[in-house]
Amino acid sequence: MARWSPMKDPDFYTSASRSENLYKGGLRSMTICFASKKRENAEREGKAWPREKETLREREVRRGHLATGVSSKYALGLNTFVFVVLTSHPLLHSSVVAAGSKGHTRINPAMVAFVPPPPATTPPADSKPAVPEKVDYMNLPCPIPYEEIHREAFMSLKPDFFEGMRFDFTKALNQRFSLSHSMLMGPTEIPSQSTEIIKIPNSHYEFGANFIDPKLFLIGRLMTDGRLNARVKCDLSDAFCLKANAQLSNEPHMSQGMLNFDYKGNDYRAQFQLGNGGLLGASYIQSVTPHLSLGGEVFWAGQHHKSGIGYAARYNTDKMVATGQVANTGLVALNYVQKLSEKVSLASDFMYNYIAGEVTASVGYDYILRQCRLRGKIDNNGCISSFLEERLNMGLNFILSAVIDHKKKDYKFGFGLTIGE
Repeated sequence: MARWSPMKDPDFYTSASRSENLYKGGLRSMTICFASKKRENAEREGKAWPREKETLREREVRRGHLATGVSSKYALGLNTFVFVVLTSHPLLHSSVVAAGSKGHTRINPAMVAFVPPPPATTPPADSKPAVPEKVDYMNLPCPIPYEEIHREAFMSLKPDFFEGMRFDFTKALNQRFSLSHSMLMGPTEIPSQSTEIIKIPNSHYEFGANFIDPKLFLIGRLMTDGRLNARVKCDLSDAFCLKANAQLSNEPHMSQGMLNFDYKGNDYRAQFQLGNGGLLGASYIQSVTPHLSLGGEVFWAGQHHKSGIGYAARYNTDKMVATGQVANTGLVALNYVQKLSEKVSLASDFMYNYIAGEVTASVGYDYILRQCRLRGKIDNNGCISSFLEERLNMGLNFILSAVIDHKKKDYKFGFGLTIGE
């Protein structure tokens, strides 16, 4: 028996029976292909396939009189069905008929733009919009200490500027104890009533000892002019910490000492201060949201019979830190740090003393490279400052410092080396 094909039907392209023949031929071929596939699956699974379910065309396919092979049968059925769908569209009818008379299907590319787009998929009816996470106000993060709320801005805008030559050497004796030597040679400014700045050459040497333990921190510095600085930090428990700072001098009324008691809660910090001269102080800071902290402080200076109260707010995210502080002493301080990337940060600060009528504002940058860190700023008086720390080798750093004040005609340049970690 000759193999049947819709392209060889004598009445296939007649205008009267064309669409009907195409539709019947496509469905007929697809029915044969799918029925043959079902029969092959049944035989593969060992199930009996009743002969009465076979049609004449299925029997012819099984006996090899029509196209054999799953791929050939599917190609015949699907090609014919696509042909029927395309010719049923009025805009594609002329293009398909002109190409079909040559025995194959070809679509005019200019007509493809007129094919209607597929229907848009709609979300399921039971889908719900994303609900933002609820804040657990009983499990807020612990804020930083009240005295350190401006630390990001200070690190970027106020590095340790110096003038002259500086040399620092640190020698570690073991994992916890180390000795340090520091030498600075440079001019020292002398206060004067005139606008001209008077500087005299000066130098000093500083010897230090450091003891660093996970729960105990001791630092001591002894200078050639007789001053002694000491710092102690001891963690008595996970929540309670004791701090002590002392500065002793040969000059009368210049020695100072302060003792701090810090308590760290789950979402708050409290501090009590006791200093010489009858100084008493207390501060408290509380996290009110995952990003916002509010706090306040009070102090009393018994020697000068002065008291003060202040308030502070800090808002921090992964990309920025904003802080504000105000006190009845006339101080208003605002800081903002924007983190552009992991290596670049921009910072600004604003300080206003409404009692003295003084205003200071500055903007700066903090750029951390692979081998160096560059920090700089410019303030409202036109003073430009820059500080560079270059890592030459493991444990060896080169330092450059520059401060230029064109208004006061004051220029400070310094360089130094730091050996040891």
